[in-house]
Amino acid sequence: MMDVGGPWCFYRDGIDRLRYIVDKLSDFETMTWNEIKRNRGNHSVELASLSAGAKKRLEDIGRDDEDALFSFRLSGRERVWGIRREALLHLLWWDPKHEVCPSHRKHT
Repeated sequence: MMDVGGPWCFYRDGIDRLRYIVDKLSDFETMTWNEIKRNRGNHSVELASLSAGAKKRLEDIGRDDEDALFSFRLSGRERVWGIRREALLHLLWWDPKHEVCPSHRKHT
């Protein structure tokens, strides 16, 4: 399910960045889904909340029939997006700039 051609491709920033992502994701391997969701920033996001670019990319790759995507927060802005199927997460996107579903701070 990994999108290898779009703006949020995992290896677009090189092998060192990919190693960083894998190391960060490995921190979640021993956690249950409830533990993962209790960590700040990890949550399911309905497709309607995604940016126009993300919705368009899902359409382009034939994944716009999903109900929601799951977002893992790796750092302040960095996110990994995937499609959750029961106990598994199928990796989809690397979003280092928080563009897939940007949050807007109140009163800014």
